[in-house]
Amino acid sequence: MELIASNFAPIMFAGLIVFLLLGFPVAFSLGACGLLFAFLGIEMGVFPASIIAWLPQRLIGILANDTLLAVPFFTLMGLVMERSGMAEDLIETVGQVFGSIRGGLALAVVFVGAMLAATTGVVAASVISMGLISLPIMLRYGYDRKLASGVIAASGTLAQIVPPSLVLILMADQLGRSVGEMYKGAMIPAMMLIGCYVVWIVLLAIFRPNAVPALPPEARIYREDNGSAGYTSLVVLMTLSAVVSVFLASHMADIHTWIEGREVTSVAMDEKVVTAMCGGAFVAFLIASLNRLFGLTLLSRLAERVTFVLIPPLLLIFLVLGTIFLGIATPTEGGAMGAMAAIVMGFLRKRLDMTLFKQALASSTRLTSFVMFILIGATTFSMVFQAADGPIWVEHLLTSLPGGQIGFLILVNVLVFFLAFFLDYFELSFIVVPLLGPVAHSLGIDLIWFGVILAMNMQTSFMHPPFGFALFFLRSVAPDKQYVDKVTHKVIEPVTTMQIYKGAIPFLCIQLVMVGSLIAFPNLVTGNLDVAVDVDMDAVGAQMLDSLSGQGGYGEGNPFEQGYGESAEGAVSDPFAAPSSSGYGSDDPSQALQDSLSGQ
Repeated sequence: MELIASNFAPIMFAGLIVFLLLGFPVAFSLGACGLLFAFLGIEMGVFPASIIAWLPQRLIGILANDTLLAVPFFTLMGLVMERSGMAEDLIETVGQVFGSIRGGLALAVVFVGAMLAATTGVVAASVISMGLISLPIMLRYGYDRKLASGVIAASGTLAQIVPPSLVLILMADQLGRSVGEMYKGAMIPAMMLIGCYVVWIVLLAIFRPNAVPALPPEARIYREDNGSAGYTSLVVLMTLSAVVSVFLASHMADIHTWIEGREVTSVAMDEKVVTAMCGGAFVAFLIASLNRLFGLTLLSRLAERVTFVLIPPLLLIFLVLGTIFLGIATPTEGGAMGAMAAIVMGFLRKRLDMTLFKQALASSTRLTSFVMFILIGATTFSMVFQAADGPIWVEHLLTSLPGGQIGFLILVNVLVFFLAFFLDYFELSFIVVPLLGPVAHSLGIDLIWFGVILAMNMQTSFMHPPFGFALFFLRSVAPDKQYVDKVTHKVIEPVTTMQIYKGAIPFLCIQLVMVGSLIAFPNLVTGNLDVAVDVDMDAVGAQMLDSLSGQGGYGEGNPFEQGYGESAEGAVSDPFAAPSSSGYGSDDPSQALQDSLSGQ
């Protein structure tokens, strides 16, 4: 028994693995393991029986967590946008824009996947939508099956790393950091990952042109009466929009000076980017609206179609992320605005009815309930694990690794990579991250950087052959039997499961390279964050003491030296000192306060 008590934390962790291997649901495995070892630990005297009294307060804390309210809001926004036909319109329109070049359809899938990720944030919705819409088109015009499958699965997983990603919200909550800062840190890595996908497709178009053919002329539906494609007016409109954006960005300080009536010399880069892009998009939308309203024929059919399809979701992205980055709204408020805007947009476009809306609400409720049950189970397990000094055991285990920060990051990412074969990112966020976060902090690792690295790594959980969820989603909609194409009337061969797996491997390697790049170059994440303000807590405490000592009502001198009661020996007792009989106290009141806060 003494051996078990002295190794209680590792035995408890091994018990959790046994529960999971037995096939029980993750949420119930976590809760059952936590309660079982709680009663076992009380009986063995590992920790006091009062630990059970802590559980209700912990669970109430979950329900009172405002940050987690962003999960149902962003989920509802994404599902409403997906059910209102936005994905179909985007893929069709962007495919027409890039269809005239080799690899154009694959590029369209990447760009649409990025936009869906920034508006939906739901991997399943993105993969299934693009699989149903773009895969038949790519097969129709001779795309390599492995590439077509891989690019759809990979682009769908961008919802994991492109803000407003649900996994970034969970990372911020578990690591105790701001969701807005986590979004800012992930923005550049997400753009780089999209760029890597584009470069890979371009290289294939150069060296394997037969694998990524261009659309034939008869497939390009947006043409003018004279037969032209209409790219000229599209380029002119984009150039005008870019000029307006650059003008706004360069004169942002002057605009603030005029509005506020005082001289403003500098404006935050976040505000410049968001405001400039909103201004440019609004100008393009205004020109297209006037062109259609008055029949001015200034724009081609392609330019008008691109404007009306792309601008609304872009403005929705600016509304959500822009307000968060600028500090106008919290992530919860931004998600609520985005969900409401998506609902209004869907009804105005007459692409959303009450049946589809109820389906979106039901799916959002199921996903949110799934997350909350896992979080309740994880909280029960972590509470008992902390009481058994589990974090200390994990810290001693990982801080003794060779290589310091880099060695720790490499081992952690290898661990997460293999755990992602079996666990979803929800389980990884609630089980693994709370154990690794304190160790990373003790090693001096920036937790925003750490969270973005783990989020990028967890994205690979959707691409792992043979267990990747994105591969399962694509398999469910990819043709598994021969069929006759309704446009070309040709017999199309099915897409095999092995072709889906092989197509995912190149994009999986790209993601792993990005993880290594983030470890080697932390400025890719931290360079986009706000400068931290260092606060000298000793100076603040001294200032508070000086302020209190000069106030009336406490007598003269230091109020903390007044008589709050005397001990048996006549000495003045310290009201902030921990009881000597307790094993959880500290002689230093500031340290006691920190220990108390860290345990919440």
